[in-house]
Amino acid sequence: MVVRGGCRATGQRGGCPYIFDLRPRVIILYSQALRRLGEDCIDKRFIRTNDRIRAREIRVIDDEGGLLGIMPPYEALKKAREKNLDLVEISPTAQPPVCRIMDYGKYLYQQEKKEREAKKHQKTITVKEVKFRINVDDHDYETKKNHVLRFLDEGDKVKATIFFRGREMTRTSLGRQILERLIKDVEPHSIVEFRPRQEGNTLHAILAPKKSEAPKKAEKEKPRPAAASAPNPAPPPAQVAKPAS
Repeated sequence: MVVRGGCRATGQRGGCPYIFDLRPRVIILYSQALRRLGEDCIDKRFIRTNDRIRAREIRVIDDEGGLLGIMPPYEALKKAREKNLDLVEISPTAQPPVCRIMDYGKYLYQQEKKEREAKKHQKTITVKEVKFRINVDDHDYETKKNHVLRFLDEGDKVKATIFFRGREMTRTSLGRQILERLIKDVEPHSIVEFRPRQEGNTLHAILAPKKSEAPKKAEKEKPRPAAASAPNPAPPPAQVAKPAS
């Protein structure tokens, strides 16, 4: 190891060079960055459990959510072992760190199950590209427009592109007219995310599917339940005619 000026120490460990900066301010900045990293992105691979908890004192929560107080880790681990459970550090940045007695394997299984359920219901939006030419005829334009409408109905975004070749760069206004015509034709089914813009020899626009208002209309038009009919009133008692005297 070589020390230069009392500030830096360099060396080699396991075939990999390393550098430590011994200045106090740099060490403080490093620790703050690591603390922020730990708070923002917590990975289950770095969660300390059982014997890996190295704090001098920890605040312990039992498996039912009750607070057991502050104690050394070995006492908390002893309580966890009595219940055949694990001691898990859930808040390492607190003072003192907070640990909970739980079934760690069951906890990881439930978290993975939630992630799988979230991915199952997640809608993936892709961008489909439809290419036009400035000399496109009406039949070809209608075919490509139908492709755009189909992609939008499927919930995908559409990138309409016009590629200019050679002398076509002098007629970019024709390409812009085609894209503006397309935007107008599919307006009831789309939202324009990017108006036609040119990048080099390519002109493109991006369309997104419009959120359907059908569920709202169906909710409004849903018939109200009919009011319960009132029971028929009882007929008035029959009047008995008195005999004539």
